[in-house]
Amino acid sequence: MQIGLYFGSFNPVHHGHLIIASHIASHTSLDQVWFVVSPQNPFKVSHSLLNEYQRFHLVHIALEGELKLKASDIEFHLPKPSYTIDTLTYLEEKYPQHQFAVIMGSDSFKNLHKWKNADVLMKRYSIFVYNRVGFEPGLNQPENITVVDAPLLQISATHIRELVKQGKSIRYLVPDIVKEEIEKNGYYR
Repeated sequence: MQIGLYFGSFNPVHHGHLIIASHIASHTSLDQVWFVVSPQNPFKVSHSLLNEYQRFHLVHIALEGELKLKASDIEFHLPKPSYTIDTLTYLEEKYPQHQFAVIMGSDSFKNLHKWKNADVLMKRYSIFVYNRVGFEPGLNQPENITVVDAPLLQISATHIRELVKQGKSIRYLVPDIVKEEIEKNGYYR
């Protein structure tokens, strides 16, 4: 099975994430897309993160009933901070029957050279890049790089957290079940 790994903090997961993952799962050669919830991204400050188990739970409930989309806590069991190349190596050992690819926005793709073992990542894995405004990936990419024209919503998790802090509605930005869980537990207040 070909599995696309969509790495992120998902702090919280929102409709923008879900639309991108669903589009890529439906319009590429990938059989499934796994949302890999990162406990600690080496490029992000961790004090603003909701606990990783709570973020994983929000992703898990957001994906209930989806056949091609799955929540993964694989990085919870690996050293922190999480490096994509280490996660890929671990997954290949754990699931030798699968082929793994990476899904990322064109903003992350532009900074890929800063990632741990970026040259190995670029050579060994397929990478699916979705366009982000202001970060065009360019036309002449190696054949293992697929640029996907996924529909984009200008929704940011930072903005959602700010709305929650201000006591404003996040309806329509996140799935209703995620909104209810955030409100019930007082997340991001």
